[in-house]
Amino acid sequence: MSLRERTRFQPFHNESMTLTPDFHEEMDRFQNHIPTWAADNLKRLRGERAIWVRVPAGVALVGSGVLGFLPLPIVSIWMLPVGLALLAHDIPTMRTPMARLLHFTNRKIEKRKTARS
Repeated sequence: MSLRERTRFQPFHNESMTLTPDFHEEMDRFQNHIPTWAADNLKRLRGERAIWVRVPAGVALVGSGVLGFLPLPIVSIWMLPVGLALLAHDIPTMRTPMARLLHFTNRKIEKRKTARS
């Protein structure tokens, strides 16, 4: 059984006893909501052989996102969650919080799309 199958749904304890969404499934859903060029690059970065690019890119995006408050044209706050999502592929303890954040984001995007229709 692969790590992806073992971590598919991890229960966490609260009043409602809901299940934690799967990180990889939420990333797949998120890729369907972003432009094609960005989804293609994200798919390439999520590959097995891309760890040597994914980790430095994730660290660079997080660092640039932290500097997002500066009036610089290149850095912005959007870089922080993207960098954290890239790092979550290689750091298992980050997958659960990022899965929840991606699940929330995907729900909001889908709700907005259905409201427009």
